[in-house]
Amino acid sequence: MTDTATRITPTGTTEDTTIATGIGLLVLRIGFGGLMAAYGAQKLFGWFNGAGWRATTDGFTAMGYNPGELFGTLAGLAELVGGLLLVFGLFTPLAAAIVLGTMINAIHVLWSSGLFPEDPSVTGFSTPLLFALVAAALAFTGPGRFSLDAGRPWQRAGVVFGGGAVALGVVAAVVTLIFKAVL
Repeated sequence: MTDTATRITPTGTTEDTTIATGIGLLVLRIGFGGLMAAYGAQKLFGWFNGAGWRATTDGFTAMGYNPGELFGTLAGLAELVGGLLLVFGLFTPLAAAIVLGTMINAIHVLWSSGLFPEDPSVTGFSTPLLFALVAAALAFTGPGRFSLDAGRPWQRAGVVFGGGAVALGVVAAVVTLIFKAVL
């Protein structure tokens, strides 16, 4: 016997829900991807009150990423390119993997400060962790219907491609950390 009195009937249509989900993913992609691209532009070009390429590469050298020119440039490019790809919803699982791998390295750098440091002048790893989680979520959900991936032969989303993107991001981060330790 089924109790129909406790069932909840959806108030919106399937099309309405699909459009709303697409708009939500568009807002998320533009906001998050735009921030990531801006962080990359700060590192590479000094835009948006950023330090610029020389200061970035010097900072990477100081953090033990030698040569700093290589690792600083790669980090800036990863944030810029990964962010822009997310903004446009293009090659979304790959874009998410790029951002995720970069954020895992940022978490590694900030790990000793803790998630929420007591000293407000010390940066914890909460922001790169949040960015990594958003990238992983977008890897699984895909970009939504309002994207350059939507309806294209290369469009990829779901458990297999999300898991593959997360695995690729983790592997790229680990390889980077190995090179950091070796070089």
